[in-house]
This record gives sequence, structure tokens and C-alpha cells, in this order.
Amino acid sequence: MWCVTASLATSSPRTSVRRPRPSHPPRQAVVGDSLRPRIGSRPKVGGDVDPEVFCSDEQDVIEIDLMRWQNLAEGILAAEDIRGGTELSIIFVAEQDIAELNESFLGAKGPTDVLSFPIDAADLDLSPIGSGATRGPDRAPLDPSDLPMLLGDVVICPTVAASQAPTHAGTLDDELALLVVHGILHILGHDHAEPEETAVMRRRELELLEQLHWKGPAPAAFRQELPPS
Repeated sequence: MWCVTASLATSSPRTSVRRPRPSHPPRQAVVGDSLRPRIGSRPKVGGDVDPEVFCSDEQDVIEIDLMRWQNLAEGILAAEDIRGGTELSIIFVAEQDIAELNESFLGAKGPTDVLSFPIDAADLDLSPIGSGATRGPDRAPLDPSDLPMLLGDVVICPTVAASQAPTHAGTLDDELALLVVHGILHILGHDHAEPEETAVMRRRELELLEQLHWKGPAPAAFRQELPPS
């Protein structure tokens, strides 16, 4: 792979880049890493409601079962103890689209398999406008903790996944599952720039896939790293 955070393809070290979500204006301030949701410091906002996962298919080459990948993503967030009013998006795009993102945010040419764009809580203005902001007559003042925390976006290219699956995860289905897990773990603070953190991330990927995707041991053909090019 790949990925970068934005996330680089897995075979390349990933660095963290922020992409503004389409629904929000570009953010000028760069937030320090200490304010990102990190391993061991899971976001829990707005009580114990389930996080929301939004899946979108913006390509038409490979058929995508959005509900299936939404369910997997929800399972990953639950397994990682993400609770409360949080939102995550998973977007399946064409090669041209992910190539444009790859160049814009990573300076890399060509398409990649998965990119992760974390959104820090501190990037978002969760404060009411004015001290007297309310939700309407006879309603309590607006509480910022009631608003959803945007975890980020995972962008996946199914055609790139299909081309590398035979020498990587083994099948397209397993490749897409790996990319979903990999991208979400980046959103939650995992990385693989150093050998130690790579080992932690790879181990957690495998655990989540065995628990939620295969519901048993990994197939013999499964690989977490692409062969040298």
C-alpha cells in the first residue's frame, strides 16, 4: 500500500495532511498533533450514541456494496472504543479523482489506493455565536458537546485496489476491507513511519480483519505489504 494521512499508498511512509471536508471551508490554522484523536485518547462526545458513518460511491467502474463497508467501518469504530456524536466518511472514487488529491495534498503523481484525511476537533468552531445562543423558545442553550465531532474522510480507489489485490491482500474483497481498516486506523492516529509503530498498526489491522471481516484466521494468500516494485 499506500496510504497517506492525507494517507500514502501502504508501501510508502505516510505523513499527516489535512483535507477540508467538502461541506466546510478551508481551514487556515494548523492544529498540533497533540489535539488529534490519538491512540489511547479516544474521542467520546455527546454520550454513548453510536458514531455515524457515511459511505459514498463516486466511481462507476467497480460495483461497491456501500452498506457492507459502512457496517465494517462501524464495527471498527466500536472495536476502537469510539463512541458519542462522531462522524466518519468513506468515499470510493475513480483513479483520476484520487490522483488529483494525491498530487494536491502529497505532491505525488498518479493514483494511489487509499488516502486518509483526519479532521481535528480543534479545527472546528464548536462554540455558539454570542453568549445568548439558543435552540429556540423554551430550549436550553446550545451545548457544543451536542454537536458531532468530525473524525475525517477515508478516500479509496477501487480500481487501484483491484490491480494490486492479487499480490497484496489476495482478493478484491479482502483488499477493500484492508483499505477500509487501514484508512480508519490512520484517522484514529496510527501510522507506520517508524518500525515500531508499523508493527503496532499491522498487528491491529490483522486483529480487526480477523474479528470483523473474516471472523476467523486470515487466508494464506493475505499480505499486508505490497511486494517490492
